[in-house]
Amino acid sequence: MEVFFLGTNASTPHKYRFLPSIVVRRKGKLFMFDCGEGAQYRFLRSGLGVNKDMKIFITHMHGDHYFGLPGLIQTLALLGRTKPLYIFGPKTLGDVLENFLEKTGIKVSYPLHFAPVEEGTIVNEKEYSIKAFLVSHTITNFAYVIEEKNRPGRFSREKAEKLGVPRGRLWKKLQQGYPVKTPTGRIVKPEDVLGPPREGIKIVYTGDTRFSEKIIEHSHKADILIHDSTFEDKLKEDAIDSGHSTASEAAETARRAQVRFLFLFHYSSRYSEDLVNLLREAREIFHRTFLSVDGMNVEIRKPESNKIILLFKKLKY
Repeated sequence: MEVFFLGTNASTPHKYRFLPSIVVRRKGKLFMFDCGEGAQYRFLRSGLGVNKDMKIFITHMHGDHYFGLPGLIQTLALLGRTKPLYIFGPKTLGDVLENFLEKTGIKVSYPLHFAPVEEGTIVNEKEYSIKAFLVSHTITNFAYVIEEKNRPGRFSREKAEKLGVPRGRLWKKLQQGYPVKTPTGRIVKPEDVLGPPREGIKIVYTGDTRFSEKIIEHSHKADILIHDSTFEDKLKEDAIDSGHSTASEAAETARRAQVRFLFLFHYSSRYSEDLVNLLREAREIFHRTFLSVDGMNVEIRKPESNKIILLFKKLKY
């Protein structure tokens, strides 16, 4: 999987940061979480493609998290998208989009589908699922979990050859989880040649939230947690009043949830380019913390269940 940070600021555009939006790419499929103003520009500049399999998930109905959506819908149409676009979010979002399309008369060149979100599994595919759960904000806010299902264990060529399975399509069938018959008539099962199942990648995106036990529960042993970190500790009262979190509260969540890595996200505009205080306060609690940065691309590799590799790349905007 890859994570593209298109915008990381809170509430208003900033000199150094756009409004909240990230894209997760998995095997060519795109999953956008929130779509603040300017997201379509960053999306196009990132080279993600206008005609890919794509789903968009909106956390809540504060403008900085969805005002970029109408523009993106229109831009994709103008650039010739033909594949369906699936949008998930609070029920009110469906009403807003329907009214927007009706009043503006914009012609969408592709099937556009909206599904109101409720807690639980909202997408369930063969290799992955996406779940939504409510967190604590000033209005209804859904956090999202994208999680790969367990992958087959590593294939042992030595065991397959010893059991008389010839190279080629029979090896592939075993790797896909199907039993095969060898030329001598022997039945070989996948468990005869595969190691233990390997855990898939798990990413959690909170949207706007106060410290929440539900996030700890749903983020348990996640590989990546992208958490609201609007303020530093000295502004905790502001965080409470506005329904946001401090960087140290995000770190405490990561520590208790036993996640692999934490990415701070959704910074107040009072902070300039230098976010070192947020990072310092978070790392005092959870050392494996990073600052999310506009234009940052993080590739996540998980060769084994107990091993994860992050590769960082800065996109040129």
